[in-house]
Amino acid sequence: MASSTVRPDLSTSADRPDEQDVARRLLDSAAQLAYDPATEVDWETPLDKDFHGASPEWSTLYGTAYWNELSEAQRKELTRQEAASVASTGIWFEMILQQMVLRDIYAKDPTGAEFQWALTEIAEECRHSIMFARGAQKLGAPAYRPHRLVLELGRAFKTLAFGEAAYAAILVAEEVLDVMQRDWMRDERVVPFVRTINNIHVVEESRHMKFARDETRKRLRGAGWARRQINAFVVAVASYFIVTSMVNKKVYENAGLDAERAIAEAKANQQHKAMMRSSCSGLMEFLASARLLTKPALAFYRRAHLI
Repeated sequence: MASSTVRPDLSTSADRPDEQDVARRLLDSAAQLAYDPATEVDWETPLDKDFHGASPEWSTLYGTAYWNELSEAQRKELTRQEAASVASTGIWFEMILQQMVLRDIYAKDPTGAEFQWALTEIAEECRHSIMFARGAQKLGAPAYRPHRLVLELGRAFKTLAFGEAAYAAILVAEEVLDVMQRDWMRDERVVPFVRTINNIHVVEESRHMKFARDETRKRLRGAGWARRQINAFVVAVASYFIVTSMVNKKVYENAGLDAERAIAEAKANQQHKAMMRSSCSGLMEFLASARLLTKPALAFYRRAHLI
């Protein structure tokens, strides 16, 4: 996954007053509605294992023959491990996101709303990463990390991606996580502290997704065919590795299951693939409207079961 080096935008906020409007509204929203996970989440109450870690329907094994053989206790442990893995993947990508955004605003006017919103978003992402880390730990999970190759590809992406490639990839990661968490936060079968974490993340990420959509549209103004083709491909490849890294294969062993059988049945699980496709319809509509659903890009989205 490669792109060009960063191109600093040396213009000031006064040069583009209309382009500051979205950032101003997001700053106002953050001032009115923001959370401190350190105090909002119940970290003290011991984990209640009578609850799931995520909505069962979102489990990679839900609907399979293996799922039907599991006891309720096994199902709950599996969803707790899967939720922890998703949280760990979220931390990994939030660290990439923070570096790309910081690099993007490096030489911009600090008095502008866009600059100040970007720092506000980074501050929120820092709190989210700590919240996810504490949540995964409380779920009784180890530190799940993407495969070594994916980690190195992420290292390259955060260094090289800029403009619409960076912001569209940010959007994909945020939207995929958002649709899951909207279900989990409303589900009374999910352990209460995880529901609180999901609610905080959904509320604050709605601002981040708004900014990512706006930046993607803005950076694509006047973009030619070749530029759209290249960036559509880069975003699709990044999205594929992000989505396929969400549930680590080690979750099955850590949940006490037959890992080999679980991996095979999860890979063939059409129910889970359908959940992913239906939940990403709005995201795909946006990418289509931005003309980022090229034939090569579509191949990767299909492989990730996002379309």
